[in-house]
Amino acid sequence: MTNNISVGSPASEAPFPADGYVGDPAVRAEWDNRYADRQQLWSGRPNGALVAEVAGLTPGRVLDVGCGEGADAVWLARAGWDVTALEVSGVALERAAGHARDAGLTVRWVHAALTEAALPPASFDLVSAQYPALLRTPDAAAERALLSAVAPGGVLLLVHHAGMDSQQADDSGFDPADYVWPSMVAALLNDDWEVEVDEQRPRVAPDGGAGAHHTDDVVLRARRLR
Repeated sequence: MTNNISVGSPASEAPFPADGYVGDPAVRAEWDNRYADRQQLWSGRPNGALVAEVAGLTPGRVLDVGCGEGADAVWLARAGWDVTALEVSGVALERAAGHARDAGLTVRWVHAALTEAALPPASFDLVSAQYPALLRTPDAAAERALLSAVAPGGVLLLVHHAGMDSQQADDSGFDPADYVWPSMVAALLNDDWEVEVDEQRPRVAPDGGAGAHHTDDVVLRARRLR
């Protein structure tokens, strides 16, 4: 683990300073601005696909990729998981830590990009990435980082909005070709993996928050066999 990680109880009120971030400063600034524009960006409730897919799993170590304001991380910690939550936005992490502190829960916070976080390989029983904004690179760095974090016997759960990967670039600067989608991760799975779920389904969406207008999910759940 790198020294940008606050380990232990979120009761610590230490801020997440910009100079402790590991990753592209422009990406951090973009997401900090998005969060700073609203007092609360997301609904504050755990994602429905996560709740459904984790229901039958035995709690262990989980990595929450792109934890945002912490709703999934708090829900997982309350359910008995040992949670490491990763996020590029320091604004979001401060909110997430506050929610965990208010709930009396312990979460390990990582202020970093997934590809720069130096996470211990093959060490998480669950890697959860719910609607992540992972930038695509020629070497598939983000896809490989997701897979490498999963321990043998563990599960990768990747959920995204259906249809976004086929949209055209828009005036806001969003271009689907810039991002990683579940199909790209699925294409890297070999005989060391068993695909348990790979489907499109109606989204169980929390009320309110950004992204509430999306109606369908693509859900990829794969178990690492060895």
